[in-house]
Amino acid sequence: MTKNYRNLTTEEIHSLEAQGCTAQDWNLLRVAPGFSPQNIRNVEFYGTVCLGSTEGDIEVSPGFMKHCGLRNAVLKDVTIGDNCLIENVRNYIHNYQIGQGCLISNVCAIETTPGASYGEGTVISVLNEVGDGNVMIFDGLNSQLATLMVKYEQDEAFTQAIRRIVQQDIEQKRQHVTCGTIGDHVHIVNTGTVVNCHVSDECRIIGASRLHECTLRSIPGASVTIGTGVILENSVIYDGSEILNNAKLENCFVGEACKITDGFTAENSLFFANCYMSNGEACAAFCGPFSASHHKSSLLIGGMYSFYNAGSGTNFSNHAYKMGPMHWGVLERGTKTASGAYVLMPARIGTFSVCFGKLLHHPDTRKLPFSYLIAYGEDMYLIPGRNLTTVGLYRDIRKWPSRDKRPHGGKNSIVNFDWLSPFSVGRIMVAKRTLESLREVSGDVATYNFHDYVIKNSSLKKGIKYYDIALRIYMGAVMKRHRLEHPQSQIGTGKWSDLSGLLIPVSEEERIVNAIREGQLDNVHDIRAEFINAHQNYAEYRWAWSYRLIREYYGIEGDITQADAERVQQDYITARRAWIAEIRKDAEKEYELGDITPEVLQEFLERLDKEVEFETLKYDM
Repeated sequence: MTKNYRNLTTEEIHSLEAQGCTAQDWNLLRVAPGFSPQNIRNVEFYGTVCLGSTEGDIEVSPGFMKHCGLRNAVLKDVTIGDNCLIENVRNYIHNYQIGQGCLISNVCAIETTPGASYGEGTVISVLNEVGDGNVMIFDGLNSQLATLMVKYEQDEAFTQAIRRIVQQDIEQKRQHVTCGTIGDHVHIVNTGTVVNCHVSDECRIIGASRLHECTLRSIPGASVTIGTGVILENSVIYDGSEILNNAKLENCFVGEACKITDGFTAENSLFFANCYMSNGEACAAFCGPFSASHHKSSLLIGGMYSFYNAGSGTNFSNHAYKMGPMHWGVLERGTKTASGAYVLMPARIGTFSVCFGKLLHHPDTRKLPFSYLIAYGEDMYLIPGRNLTTVGLYRDIRKWPSRDKRPHGGKNSIVNFDWLSPFSVGRIMVAKRTLESLREVSGDVATYNFHDYVIKNSSLKKGIKYYDIALRIYMGAVMKRHRLEHPQSQIGTGKWSDLSGLLIPVSEEERIVNAIREGQLDNVHDIRAEFINAHQNYAEYRWAWSYRLIREYYGIEGDITQADAERVQQDYITARRAWIAEIRKDAEKEYELGDITPEVLQEFLERLDKEVEFETLKYDM
C-alpha cells in the first residue's frame, strides 16, 4: 500500500468541492503520487483518510470495465490503495484499510468497532452441545489440532496450554493491526454490512447479507467466495472455500476448499478440507475432511465425522430429554448413513461402516469396522465386514484423492487417503478375533449377539472371510511399497490413531500432547511441524507396524525372508482377486435391480478387469 502521501493542493480541494465532495478537515485528507480529483464525486470525508491513485480501470463484470474512482460514499479513517472503484456506499466505510484494485459497490456499511476479534479467539463447544467449550477458533486451526482440542478437553493442563498458545498466536498477529483490512483485488458488491472483518486478497463478497467478526483467508489461486444472502457471524473461512446461496454460519471454522450452500445453517461447528454441505443443518458438529451432506432434512449434530456422506433425512439424537443435549458420538473415517438413518447418541461407529434405519441401543462397533448396521423395527442387525466388498467402497476410496481441490500451498489440514492402514487394519485384526471368539464361545448357532446387535451365522462366517481378505491385501500392498528390510524405527509398532485425516501412531500423538502440556511445544508453527513430520514418516512407521503384523500372521520367528515375501505376495494376489470378484458380484446385483444401464455396468467391469495390473506393480515409498 502506498505510504508517500501528501496534502491536497488548493486547486484539488476546489475541484473536489465542485464535484460535490466535503471534508470535516481537508488537512486530514492525504493522497498518493498520481492522485487526481477528477474521478471523485459526492464523497464525504471524516477523520484521517488516505487515497491512492484512481487512474486505471477495473472489471466489474466479465468484459465490462469501469473507470476507478470514488463516488457517492462516506469515508472516515480509511486508507485506500491505488486503482480502486468505491461507489454507492449507502451508509459509510469507517476505520478500514483497503488494498489496491478493489471494487466496493452498492454496500450498506463497512466498519471496525472497538474490541474487534475478527472471528478469532472464541471457544466453541463441539460434540457436547451444552459443554463448556473445547475448540478455540483462530486463523491457523487445522483438523489435527482441533481433534486434539476435542480429544483431550478433560486434560486441564493440556487445554490450558493449547489455549495459551493459540491466544499468543492471535495476539502476535494483532500487534500491528489497528483496524479491519480488505486485501488487494477484493470485490464487495451488493452487500449489506461488513463489520470487524479481515478480508484477504482476491476474495469475492457478492450479494451477502451480513459479515460480522470474520476472517476470510485466501492464498494465490484459492480465494474465498461469499455469495447471495449469506450471513456469517464470528467465523473463520479458509482458502478456496465458498459460502453461497443464503447459507448461515455462526461460531464456525471452515477449512480449505469447502463449499457450504443452499440455505445450509451451522453453529458451533467445524468443517475441514473439501467438505460439502447444502440444504441441511449442523450444530456442535466436527466435520473432518471430505464430509458431505446434500439434503434439506439432514441434521449433523453432536458428531465427529470424516470422509462421511449423509443420506437424506439423516438425524442424530443427542438429547435424552433428561440432562440436556449433552450426548455425542464418533463416526469413524469413511462411514455413511443411508436415507432416513437415525443414530441414538452416544454412539461409536467403526470405520467405513454404513448405517440403515433407526439405530438404537447406542451402537459401538469400533471392533467391527466395514460393517452394515441395519434396523428392522426394534431389531438391530449387524453384518460384519460387508462394506469391504461393495461397489460403494471401491468408488469412494478412488474418488477422494481426485476430488481434493486444494492447491499445493493450501493444504493446512493433513489428509492421508490410505483406506487400509495400520489404523483400519488394526481394527480389522480385532474384528477377526472378535468374530472368532463369538463363534468359539457360542458354538455354531443361528445368531450371535454383539452389544444388543444380532449377527447371523452366515454373516459371521463371511465377516471372518472378508476381514482375512483385507488383511492379506494390506500385507501384500505394504510389502510391495517398501524394501524388504528390518524396520529402521520402532515407532509405530503399537496402536494407531486417525487425527481427522492424519494417520499417526498413538505413541507419537501422546508425545505431541505431552510436549504441549509441558511447554516443550509452545507455538502453533512447531505443533504443525510435528504433524507434518509424522505424516512424512508415515511410510516408515507403517512398515514397522506391518513388519510385526506379517511375522505374527505367518508365524515367522526371525526376520522376513525373500521366500516369506513371495508367499505374502502370492496371498496378496489371491486375496485381491477374491476381493475384486466380490465387488463384481455386487455390481451385477445392482444391475439386476434395473437401476443401471448395460453400458454403465460394462464400463465398471472393464475397470475391474484392469485391477490385475496393480498386482505386480512395484515401487518404494
